[in-house]
Amino acid sequence: MSYLSVSTWSLHRLLGPLRWTLWDEEAGILRTHEEQQPEVHSLLELPSEAAARGYNAVEICHFHFPCTDEAYLLELRSSFAAAGISFDTLLLDYGDLTSEDSRRVEADLQLMKHWIDSASVCGAKQIRIVAGEAQPADEEAIARSAKLLAELQAYAAPQGVRVITENFKPLTSTGDSSMKLLAQADEGVGFITDFGNFKGSAKYGEIQMTVPRSVSVHVKPSYDDSGYPDSDELNLCLQAVEKAGFNGAYVLIYDGPGDMWAGLERVKQLVKPYVEAGASHV
Repeated sequence: MSYLSVSTWSLHRLLGPLRWTLWDEEAGILRTHEEQQPEVHSLLELPSEAAARGYNAVEICHFHFPCTDEAYLLELRSSFAAAGISFDTLLLDYGDLTSEDSRRVEADLQLMKHWIDSASVCGAKQIRIVAGEAQPADEEAIARSAKLLAELQAYAAPQGVRVITENFKPLTSTGDSSMKLLAQADEGVGFITDFGNFKGSAKYGEIQMTVPRSVSVHVKPSYDDSGYPDSDELNLCLQAVEKAGFNGAYVLIYDGPGDMWAGLERVKQLVKPYVEAGASHV
């Protein structure tokens, strides 16, 4: 059944500090860099705020978590239950399964498992893992990434979490490379199709190609300088999704100027007819 969701990236100027994970190549370790942002809503307040604005689910980027202590994760889980909406996906925004630096791959895998554990405790249905930074024509990198994604899925499944990836970063930047990766990974590994990450004339075909394996679509339009979406281009993306028979989460992405909730509302009005049509088909 189709429904509306929102990513915390669309609210990143409202949710407090961003805690970016970085690989320190010289030291061979992971580091965290904190970028200050205003906190209009705490992460614990977000589920009720999103529900009040008509959303059925939320995706949370890992850099918005102030901590991963069990007590905090359980409190976050309770906040979703109290709001009556779903914590769909924990978006791990860091990682390179195709790195040729074995130290980095091992460190990244341990970090990914930590976030899988955290996703399980706080009630996220899925965790988005970045497939890799290698080029999309690199068949060996696709095979390596697929193997590691399958291993992570085997780790996550007993904890009630599904591993998914996305057309995000170079390895999955084309429809062909995305489908090759999914064909080689465990069949339980899912996908997110992001409208903004496929490029060129093949974009709409690539959206239609990957949507059948997708648990959600990231509705990321092109915006003008005032934060208004290109409605004609967005409709072409949404029509490709509709043609593929998608029933799932339409996750709204806004990164324009001004009030972020207002920017999301402009996108929502364009997306709602497709969501309602998808819901009526069930």
